[in-house]
Amino acid sequence: MSVRLRITAVMALLAALGLAVAGAFVYALESSRLIRDVNQQIEQEQQEFVRLQEEGIDPATGVRFDDVHSLLVTFLARNVPDDHEMLVAYQPGRPLERSPSPLGDGPLRSTQILNSLETLAVTGGTTKLETSEFGEVWVTALPVRLSDGSDTGALGVLNFLDEEYADLNQTMTTYALVGALTLLVITGLAVWQSGRLLAPLRVLRATTEEIGATDLSRRLPVTGSDDLTALTVTVNGMLARLETAFDDQRRFLDDAGHELRTPVTVLRGHLELLNASDPDDVAQTRELLLDEVDRMSRLVDDLITLAKARRPDFVRPEPVSLAELTESIFAKAGALGERAWRLEAVAGGEVRLDPQRITQAVLQLAENAVKHTDPGAVVALGSERRPGRVVIWVRDEGDGVPADQRETIFERFGRATVREGDPGFGLGLSLVAAIAEGHGGEVVLTPGSSSGSAFALVLPVDAEPGGFTWHAS
Repeated sequence: MSVRLRITAVMALLAALGLAVAGAFVYALESSRLIRDVNQQIEQEQQEFVRLQEEGIDPATGVRFDDVHSLLVTFLARNVPDDHEMLVAYQPGRPLERSPSPLGDGPLRSTQILNSLETLAVTGGTTKLETSEFGEVWVTALPVRLSDGSDTGALGVLNFLDEEYADLNQTMTTYALVGALTLLVITGLAVWQSGRLLAPLRVLRATTEEIGATDLSRRLPVTGSDDLTALTVTVNGMLARLETAFDDQRRFLDDAGHELRTPVTVLRGHLELLNASDPDDVAQTRELLLDEVDRMSRLVDDLITLAKARRPDFVRPEPVSLAELTESIFAKAGALGERAWRLEAVAGGEVRLDPQRITQAVLQLAENAVKHTDPGAVVALGSERRPGRVVIWVRDEGDGVPADQRETIFERFGRATVREGDPGFGLGLSLVAAIAEGHGGEVVLTPGSSSGSAFALVLPVDAEPGGFTWHAS
């Protein structure tokens, strides 16, 4: 069963159950009211009959009743029975007389009713009968006799419950028809509304079926502000992440293939020209090939690091003493080259960041500074705390970065003008930017006042890792 069919079935079932419960409740209330009304009718007839007995005077002649028969006939003449009720004058040895009734004399020919009247004429009370002709009948008798006991009789009150229930049953039949029509309308609305609500899911299914590894640019239309809209936004976010991941993977393969092709060609060319019988040629070729293999290894390591930059565990922040981290990086940087190394500032306090990744980024900046400066030139490091952020910088007095290249140097394999003999791949600053981005920060380039440049990692102190796009300025 589809979700739409199940929703429709559940809504129809609940509606039917609600209508049935409401109908049963109404029927029970109306039945109780009907029984109460019948009892009130009997009680009213009894009170009026007792009042006539107590008065003992015929209202038409003003003469006191001298027999039971005249009392009963007078009561029948004065009182109009309610619907589905019959008043009967019963006296032993006399024919039964009745009030007008749509049922005619039929009830007076019923053996069950006659026997009940005969019995109750002595004892009084009410008997409930289940007859074949008239259904449920309540027979009530109110005995009466003269003071000397010579003349007796009873007023019989017959209530036909099936006739009373006929109106209620007709009403409930009408309710059932209206309820059935209402159920059809509710079911139709459930089909329409469930289809409308589930439309985004059908679009989601169709779109995801169309999306393949070669096309992740499709997005779901976002309308409304309900839970399905939130799901659509979430799926769009997932598709965006998948698209980014596939693009990174494709770029990684393209970059790796492009950059590895050159060293592989070099290796192949030297191996083809190698004179295996010449020891000097073998030694020179071996040294060259080992150097090229080291270069390939560094390239692969850098590419793998960049490929991991999008992963949640790329950086693993932990509480770190900023002063100790700055001094540790400065001590390691001194081994990169013979330069006038300076530790310009050391910030205190504790921050939360990944010390290994930050060390890797700052040392990369320091290595770039060494490549673009002469021996003995000043290369300075430092750290500083500012409101809501930490800045760690590397400053040099070297060649600087031309204005038209300050954006491209942060792209993969993007290289500025370099000195002769620089074996780099153009991945160093991309790694620095990825590390800064992983911490939720950015890497900033500030040209020197006269020469050289300064690169700074600007990291938010309280920000969670990820979610911040770096930019160069």
